[in-house]
Amino acid sequence: MDAMDGPDGETLYVDRSDGDIGTKGPFYVVYVDENRKRRWGYFCGNCETFNNAMDSMGRIRCNDCSNLRKAEEWDAAHE
Repeated sequence: MDAMDGPDGETLYVDRSDGDIGTKGPFYVVYVDENRKRRWGYFCGNCETFNNAMDSMGRIRCNDCSNLRKAEEWDAAHE
C-alpha cells in the first residue's frame, strides 16, 4: 500500500493491489490505517486524486477528471 497525504493532511493508505474499473482509469480503495481496518474512500488512478464521490447506487465519479465507475446494481426504474 502507498502512504499518501490526504486532503486534510492526514496520512491515508491507497491499496493499488485491486482497483475498480472506471471509464478513464481504476479507482483504488483508501484506508485510514495500514491494517485495512478503517476504510476512508476511493482514490482516482487516472488523475491521482482523492476528490471523488459515490452516490447511493454505488457509482463513483472523480470530481477532477470525470472518471466514472458504473453503478454496482442497476435497475431500469432508476433511469
